[in-house]
Amino acid sequence: MDSNANPGLSFWERETFFKEVDYVIIGSGIVGLNAAIHMKERVPNAHVIILEKGMLPTGASTRNAGFACFGSISELLDDLEHLPENEVLALVEKRWKGLQRLQQLTGVQLKYDECGGYELFTRRDIGSYIQCMEALESFNEKLEPIIGEKTIYENADDCISHFGFRGVNHIIVNKAEGHIDTGGMMKALLAQAHERGVHIYNGADVDSLDDDGLHIHVELRDGRKIKGRKCLIATNGFTHRLLSSLDLTPARNQVLITRPIPDLKIKGTFHYDKGYYYFRNVGNRILFGGGRNLSPKNEETDQFGTTPLIRKGLLRMLDEIILPNTTYEIDMWWSGILGVGQVKKPIIKYISDNLAVSVRMGGMGVAIGSLVGIEGADLLLK
Repeated sequence: MDSNANPGLSFWERETFFKEVDYVIIGSGIVGLNAAIHMKERVPNAHVIILEKGMLPTGASTRNAGFACFGSISELLDDLEHLPENEVLALVEKRWKGLQRLQQLTGVQLKYDECGGYELFTRRDIGSYIQCMEALESFNEKLEPIIGEKTIYENADDCISHFGFRGVNHIIVNKAEGHIDTGGMMKALLAQAHERGVHIYNGADVDSLDDDGLHIHVELRDGRKIKGRKCLIATNGFTHRLLSSLDLTPARNQVLITRPIPDLKIKGTFHYDKGYYYFRNVGNRILFGGGRNLSPKNEETDQFGTTPLIRKGLLRMLDEIILPNTTYEIDMWWSGILGVGQVKKPIIKYISDNLAVSVRMGGMGVAIGSLVGIEGADLLLK
């Protein structure tokens, strides 16, 4: 007997868990779970499995800041520099409809609060503020048919003193933004998948894929090999480990949360510098993240962790702008991995006859992840 032989599957594993698998989904985040749920809704008797390398979804689905991700006005203006207007508006519509779908699936566990999003402008951002105000009326007119609201964006300078910020000269409020309970959302999606008979295997780190024209052969790093009719990759920022040819780069975002702060006046969601910085309240705590623009190349990584440069930058903003003259303590630091590209648009396409991808959320996963999963599932269901 060859002691170095590949262990593969045992007879029992093959017959009990992986016999005649119809659809293999790689990644159990928002996209992968929504794809699996949609497949079971369309084809209830299909054998659908999800392979997930982590104990919980690895990436950003359980590690994000809990924003609805509708999009600030400076973010949309930045998108217009890279995409035609019709595509930017289509992406806004996908965000909006994706949030509706997410609410339908997760219900009260999402704890969705459309509390509004406030974009901050300091003295050095006056040029950006003027551009945003000049585009405000136009955006409101174009978004009304999508959202059903006449005024999505408007000036909110009268809120500055209430929030207690220092050095903030202007604020534009976005009425369609809000925050969610990230843990509750994922718990609900996992429950919905289990309820429909989706089998989720954690600790299943995929090493390679092979499409022989009839089946997809999935090899795990532990040597097990699983065969399925079709496969969807939903690994977002980690996709380059399986497919290096896509325009997709991992991007690490670092996040902190404070301990409770007595009499905290900051309520809602807040963005600064085209969305590179974002913060919100979680009860009487401040959750604050971002800053990868301080070291863009170093943050193009799929390795978790925090760095002194970005930690220092976030703490400086807390001290100087967000919580001036306020005593606070940091409770936790963590990071999440996004998937970004040259164009802020998801990649949903076939790679081969039996293999497709639904990846590159561009930091909009909460808003668009449900629909991106559904669209990827529909490719395979065809």
